[in-house]
Amino acid sequence: MRQELLSLPKTLAVDVARNLVMVAKLLDEDPERAYGHSRVALRLASRVGAVREAAGFASYGVEKYAEALTEFRAARRMTGSVHLWPIMADCERGMGRPERALTMAGEPEVQRLDRAGQIEMRLVAAGARRDLGQPDAAVVTLECQELASTAVHPWTARLRYAYADALLAAGREAEARTWFAKALDADQGGVTNASDRLAELDGVEFLDALDPEADDWDEPETAGTPVAAADDGDDDGQEDAQEPEDGDSADDPEEQEDHSGLDADDDEPEDRDGLDADGPGDGAADAEDADGRAQA
Repeated sequence: MRQELLSLPKTLAVDVARNLVMVAKLLDEDPERAYGHSRVALRLASRVGAVREAAGFASYGVEKYAEALTEFRAARRMTGSVHLWPIMADCERGMGRPERALTMAGEPEVQRLDRAGQIEMRLVAAGARRDLGQPDAAVVTLECQELASTAVHPWTARLRYAYADALLAAGREAEARTWFAKALDADQGGVTNASDRLAELDGVEFLDALDPEADDWDEPETAGTPVAAADDGDDDGQEDAQEPEDGDSADDPEEQEDHSGLDADDDEPEDRDGLDADGPGDGAADAEDADGRAQA
């Protein structure tokens, strides 16, 4: 890639390189953004093979298979490399043409692939067989020397997982469980969900304890529900505080606090503005009268 970018003016090469770095960084975690950066790089340097390849992977990541195939074909013409052959065949599958993918699996280009590329081609061909409703043929396609090997390679977990999945589709559940377990043993990077498939076969269901919307999540019966008062009225502290003690009536004026500032014997309440209820009067006299009543 570096050699290809050196053919561009320096400033342009830097801009293209930055976008390609973002494509590689975001391809798994945010494929939409990766696709956007790939389009920028493609607009800047469409005659660079590395740019066309990156654009192909970004399009593949957002399931634009026809667009991805076009970019991969362009990259292959520019570089002469065959390493993109398996993913080109998988694009044919994505476009609903599994027969074309199977035809590509038998082309001479497959023999020029390295070991990892040939395994990838087997995976694509097995997927095409299953697309055509041929699970037994998919099982046979995946049976190879690499599957029987005990050595673990970067592609081992995916190969074993695909074989287990094909066995399950063919109705061979016991064998499928064995190979899901083998896939899990080889899956050092967590590239498959073999553990989930094993749990599913064993009838084990995992619940997310932090998910409040989980179907089987048990919440306390009183959560979010007002607590009703007990029949005997003893559970409500506020009601107890309002009830008079020693069985006295709440209407007894001698047991109530006079919040108006008057004794309970007064017949007329004091006006809020310091005036008697009967009309305006002498404020000092009123105050003196009030003091007299208080002393009494």
